[in-house]
Amino acid sequence: MTKEELKQKVCQAIEVRQEQIIELGESIYREPELGFKETKTAAKVENIFRNLGVAYEKELALTGVKGRLKGKRSNRTVAVLGELDAVTCAGHPGADPLTGAAHCCGHNIQIAVLMAVGMALLDTGAMDFLAGDVVLFAVPAEEYVEITYRNKLREEGKIAYLGGKQELIYRGAFDDIDMAMQIHLLTNTEADSFVRLGSTSNGFIGKLVQYQGKAAHAAMAPAEGINALNAAMLGIMGVHAQRETFREQDYVRFHPIITQGGDLVNVIPEDVRMESYVRAASIEALRDSNIKIDRALRAGADAVGAAVSIQSLPGYLPMNNNQELNQVFRANAEAVYGQTQVGAGTHEAGSTDTGDLSHIMPTIHPWLGCVSGALHSKDYSVADSHAAYIKSAQALAMTVIDLLYGDGEAAEQILQEYKPLLTKEQYVTFLNSFNQAN
Repeated sequence: MTKEELKQKVCQAIEVRQEQIIELGESIYREPELGFKETKTAAKVENIFRNLGVAYEKELALTGVKGRLKGKRSNRTVAVLGELDAVTCAGHPGADPLTGAAHCCGHNIQIAVLMAVGMALLDTGAMDFLAGDVVLFAVPAEEYVEITYRNKLREEGKIAYLGGKQELIYRGAFDDIDMAMQIHLLTNTEADSFVRLGSTSNGFIGKLVQYQGKAAHAAMAPAEGINALNAAMLGIMGVHAQRETFREQDYVRFHPIITQGGDLVNVIPEDVRMESYVRAASIEALRDSNIKIDRALRAGADAVGAAVSIQSLPGYLPMNNNQELNQVFRANAEAVYGQTQVGAGTHEAGSTDTGDLSHIMPTIHPWLGCVSGALHSKDYSVADSHAAYIKSAQALAMTVIDLLYGDGEAAEQILQEYKPLLTKEQYVTFLNSFNQAN
């Protein structure tokens, strides 16, 4: 069978299963779970692997599930990724009423697409024509949320890092994978191409901040207290006063939340805590802005005589799409969506732990503009289900075939020309450089 005939068969197989694929995505949508807690979603993935006869590993980085399809030879391994977790958005119509978790970032579709690729490769016998393996990897905790909770998991030794792919890299779950790809949904605007390739993104450092003051009666004896809430507010305002020093091209962002603001309204707040990110477009800008922001946060404590503890935690690295792998995907995206619908992406000020993976192996993270309403908002909804679920799976499956068909020459060429930005050892050392308290 020729490569083009095989690609056509795989695309047809995805169309045949489209009802099952979309129902899987909707099932996950109805049961959203936050990172490192995605037990129901992981169980759905495991069940499909069992039904398909796919060998898999489970409970990787607590909830990750990794299936492997064997090719006629195992020269190289290509991974297709999907993320298990939801994000907190209590106002979204699909939010869990107890946790506030909601799939308003499209990860439920990623998992369905991941399984669609696997189903089609198996249904058509495509693996008999591929000189490499395909890993279907459902990964946990892409959304870097509930920082205090995750840091507790870290202190208990259950995880070493707060992001799912970080943890998986550290634990060796990507050691037997040569390259990786996944899709992500994005809000569509008429000015943009439907498929955007090569987008960059911010990296970030996680931040836990605790201001310690002195309790006193808020009305009768405020002079005897030290108001930790005032210290926190002054610290935040100190960061605002620095914003004009942040360069436009660095896309610096600092967006804290106060997770504990006091105990009782008639007691001077003694213990105030915040979580935040420090985001920037490059490693150098991250280091520079982090120093400035820590300095401002400490100044808030100094102003009122409070104490402050600032804990920096390894966040995510900026995204670096592999251009050669992008070109392989581009040809298939143009075949599925139309040539005029595929274009170059821009910089996204958000962050993803796929950026971490992109520093150690060829990785792509194309965006699909098939969402109405902003990501992570109550207005988020999928505007084109067929484009999101079916066409994206077809583009990814055809890319896998292009890479591994025959003797896997396309994958081999990409890997021979690839120079990683960091080795795994350098990557872990770099993460640990931000894992500190002061």
